[in-house]
Amino acid sequence: MIDQEYMRHPCKIQRQMVCYLERQGVHVNRKRVQRLMKNMGLEGLAPKPRTTMHSKENRVYPYLLRGLEIAKPDHVWCSDITYIPMR
Repeated sequence: MIDQEYMRHPCKIQRQMVCYLERQGVHVNRKRVQRLMKNMGLEGLAPKPRTTMHSKENRVYPYLLRGLEIAKPDHVWCSDITYIPMR
């Protein structure tokens, strides 16, 4: 039933599939539907997060610590500001 409904509506995710199955009279847990869909290789056609896409205009900075031997504590400090929103 899951495969047939997926072929009709490929954008359905596990929660929507559970609602469909309950309307058909089959009471099933969401986690079971999730496992079955994973075993069948089915996933909803929803957009995925695109957090690491970079623009061609952005400059790629070199990694300055390459080749540096860090031999003691507090020799090198680092911070990552990748996800700080800019205006």
